[in-house]
Amino acid sequence: MARVKRGTTTHARHKKVLEQSKGFVGRSSTNYRIALERLEKALRYAYRDRRVKKREFRSLWIQRINAAVREHGLTYSQFMFGLKQAGLELDRKMLAAIAFDDAAAFGEIVQAVKEVKGAAAAA
Repeated sequence: MARVKRGTTTHARHKKVLEQSKGFVGRSSTNYRIALERLEKALRYAYRDRRVKKREFRSLWIQRINAAVREHGLTYSQFMFGLKQAGLELDRKMLAAIAFDDAAAFGEIVQAVKEVKGAAAAA
């Protein structure tokens, strides 16, 4: 049976790992064994943090909305409840962007919520 030389395959596998670990500190970017460990850890962090990023952005949007709404004398929960009662279909991402970029337009949204809230209190 003929002998199989596997250098090409091994070299390709090592090269792939070392290319992906480019930019790591110290031997983590040059030594295959260490680079492989660091790369596996980095990929685990990347997988996990793609989900964590969604949580963190939602939290940021809520904080921005809350800060903007409190300037108009409401709390975040009161505002969100009033928004649903008013039938305004705006998600937190859009509300946060409006609050951050255009205070006048956000003020109009808050006024619409207050009107619905006032009408509900009168009834």
